[in-house]
Parts: sequence; C-alpha cells; structure tokens
Amino acid sequence: MSAVTDVLELVRAPAALTVIGDTIAGGHAGGRRFGRRQWLLPVASVFLYSGGMALNDYADRALDAVERPERPIPSGRVSPRRALGIATACLAAGLGLAASGGGRRAFAVAVPLAGAIVAYNTVFKDTAVGPVGMAACRGLDVMMGAGGARVAAPAAATVALHTAAVTAQSRGEVHGGSTGVALAGIAATGATTIAAIAGAGDRPGAVAGAITGAAAYAGSALPSQLATLGDPSAANARTATRAGIGAMIPLQAALVARTGALLPAAALGAVDLVRRRLSARRTAGDVT
Repeated sequence: MSAVTDVLELVRAPAALTVIGDTIAGGHAGGRRFGRRQWLLPVASVFLYSGGMALNDYADRALDAVERPERPIPSGRVSPRRALGIATACLAAGLGLAASGGGRRAFAVAVPLAGAIVAYNTVFKDTAVGPVGMAACRGLDVMMGAGGARVAAPAAATVALHTAAVTAQSRGEVHGGSTGVALAGIAATGATTIAAIAGAGDRPGAVAGAITGAAAYAGSALPSQLATLGDPSAANARTATRAGIGAMIPLQAALVARTGALLPAAALGAVDLVRRRLSARRTAGDVT
C-alpha cells in the first residue's frame, strides 16, 4: 500500500483533479455535448497531467535532493528509472484515451500537448518562458476537449492566462517571490475573472452560473495572492500557488456554466470539494 501512496505522491494526485474540467470546458465551448466516449477525455487529461508530474520529479531529482529531500525520488521511495517509466506510461495512456474519447481531432491536439508537457519539464521550466510553456499545456488541454475547434480558443486562453500567473508564482516557493510577481498575479486573476464571465450565452442560468463560478474562482485565488503582495515569502508563495492550482476548478466551472451547461458545472463544484478534502491532508510546508 505504501508503494501506491508513493506513486500518488509522485504524480501529485490531488492536483490531477484540477485538469478534469479542461476538456469539459473546451468541449462545451466548442459546442460539443459529451457522450459516453467523450467522457474519456477528462481521464486522458488526468493521465497526461500525471505523466508530466512524474517527469517533473525525474528531471528535478538532483535539485530535489537538496531543496525537497522528502519527495519520493530523493527519499529513495521511488527510483528514477521507475519514475521515468511511470511518466512514459501515463503519457502513452493519455494519448490512447484521447484518441478513444475524441477521435482523430482530439488526438491531433493530444500529440502536441504531450510534446509540450515533455518540453516544459525537460527544457523550458526553469527558463524565462517557463510560465508560457505551462500555459500552452493547459490551453492545449482545453482545446483537446473541443477537438481543436477555434471557437473554444477564448476558453483556452482564459485557462492559459491563469496558468501562466500561477506558474510564475510557483517560482518563489523555495526562496520567496517578489511584489512584482504578486501584482502581476493579482492583475491576471482580475482579467481572468472578467474573461470567464464575458461571452456568457443566453441560455437559462448561463450568466448567473458564470458569475457564480467566477466569484468562486476569484475568492479561491485572490486572498493568498494579496498576502504575497504584503509578504512575498516562500511560505506565502507556496500557499498562493496551491490556492491558484485549486482555483482552476471553479474557473472551469464558470467557463462551462456560461454555455448553459449547469449540471456539468455543478459536478465540477463537487470535484472541487473532493480536491479540498484531499489537499487538506498535505503537509503545510509541501512544495506544490
């Protein structure tokens, strides 16, 4: 059982719940209503995300030995070879599920998405364009749900904007951040909140649902961001990063609700409650 727990820690299982809504938001933005097969797409997202997390720890194993010795690889609970195998298997499974759930169009987006995940974790993560690289991953994940339909681009861009801000914030988790990054994050959250509401359709409940989801998103992300503005310490950066990752779910719910699909939006709200319960079990000082 401990081996399973170690793998779940390696792939940051609670955080994987935050990608479930990407393809749901993309699919509804693209005018698709999910049938049985399409529900494989959120599962594909989870596997692709998990593969990226395992690859992240594999690529960072030397740094983690110094800064995060409690992580599965440096602590010896998961070998580097096994972590790489898990990453490869998860990415392959994600591609297969994307093809099964969304056909050729979804697979055509999943392939560059997998490539972007690998490139981010092995090349771009610690560079100036790292936040842009991660934003591209999440934007492509949304587009995968839409089968690449251009009409879903605004939803993808909204998710990408929030992702870039959270990724920039995460760079201060060990050594602290800066007020500049905090200000940029707050501005991005404000812009994302507005973007999530904009374009709400005329279906019953669409505007109210979008506003509710956007308010929940801002309420999840902003308080900890404001705290980093006053004190950009590593501890506050970790809290803000964790909150930003979690805020992705109400953001997705807002994007789904604005299309009039209130039931899937409510389901994402339930997913957020599960994520909060699981995340509460983490050690307060954990780096995301």
